[in-house]
Amino acid sequence: METTTQEPSTRTVPGPVMRTALNPTLRTESVVALGTFTALTVGAALLGGRQSSADQLWYRRLRKPPYQPPSKAFAPVWTVLYGLIAISGWRVWTAPAGARRSKALTLWGVQLGLNAAWSWLFFGKHQPRRALVDNLALLGSIGAYVATSRNVDRPAAWMVAPYLAWVGFANVLNAEIVRRNA
Repeated sequence: METTTQEPSTRTVPGPVMRTALNPTLRTESVVALGTFTALTVGAALLGGRQSSADQLWYRRLRKPPYQPPSKAFAPVWTVLYGLIAISGWRVWTAPAGARRSKALTLWGVQLGLNAAWSWLFFGKHQPRRALVDNLALLGSIGAYVATSRNVDRPAAWMVAPYLAWVGFANVLNAEIVRRNA
């Protein structure tokens, strides 16, 4: 009696972890990719954090709305959001290659760049109006990423939903700071 063995397909098992767990080469590439997405996200977070801590006196003197969250809330919220952003990008990367995946990854990079630019404009340059324009573009790029990544990896799209909501709220805060500090 003859028996045959087949190599397991790495593209038929759903989800990035399962898909790569069957092939050691893909698993290594996936771990490296996760590290890369994490490093890029941490880099953007560090750039933003560096800018936001640069001139606290200027920020404290701004007139802010009463619904402004306490300063202590921002670090834990952004830590969770940045973690979700990194994992979402990695999940999209692990999906089969194609035009939708490429578009989603491009949008992922755009939103990360706009995210870092906001802190530089608002805190580094003290330009809340320009930061608001950047924040509106950021909101649009996150929305486009969600719409595109939903067709590539639905959980990846859902992972950035809290980020989309937070940036929407940040737009309201930014606009109110511009209005109150004209």
